[in-house]
Amino acid sequence: MLIQLKLWLKNSNNPLATWLFQFAKSLRNPQIILIPVLHASLYYLHYFIKELCHELVRIFYYTPLFKSQIKGSKKRLYLYSGMPQILGKLKIECKDDVRISGISTLCGRVSNEREPLLSIGNNVDIGWQNAFSVGRTIILEDDVRLAGRVFLAGFPGHPIDCDRRANSESDDESQIGDIIIKRGAWLGTGVTVLGGVTIGEGAIIGAGSVVTKDIPDFTIAAGNPAKVVKKIKG
Repeated sequence: MLIQLKLWLKNSNNPLATWLFQFAKSLRNPQIILIPVLHASLYYLHYFIKELCHELVRIFYYTPLFKSQIKGSKKRLYLYSGMPQILGKLKIECKDDVRISGISTLCGRVSNEREPLLSIGNNVDIGWQNAFSVGRTIILEDDVRLAGRVFLAGFPGHPIDCDRRANSESDDESQIGDIIIKRGAWLGTGVTVLGGVTIGEGAIIGAGSVVTKDIPDFTIAAGNPAKVVKKIKG
């Protein structure tokens, strides 16, 4: 009965049905009169309280908790948008003036005999939704910049053989590779770097690229697989 009434109100050309349908819509989405000065003031008050709460949680909760899990001098570490997730066994060394998005995942390969190492230099930016899979070693040297959704894939997590994958076996040592991002390099949004790759000093990797081989110093590379498209110096 109610469904039939709803269909009649929605589809009928009867003036009464049209009026009742519009009246029902207004009841579902009532609008309050906008008072510009009042509501603008409430907006700024809301924004101030929200930012204040975020800063207090960042300073007194997320930052000291994360610092307790990492080594190094880690002076002036700046977290934003929460606290990075750490998975598996992973040693993290962090120098000074590092900025890390809390919407990041740092993962160490659990089947290693030696604890995987993530080394972060001075003045490094790690953007939102970054994911690091550390097979043995990932090194971010000083002044490195990583935009959003960067994936450093030091290990694949599964073997090549499909039967072994079906049995939930781990990847092989031959599939593991170190990743080194040298001083001043900049990785654009959505870049993937595979294990065994070194990205040279001051290099720039274009957004969405997949880096499968070493990139020379002071070059711009882009594509899948990434290739050098321009030299910055020399």
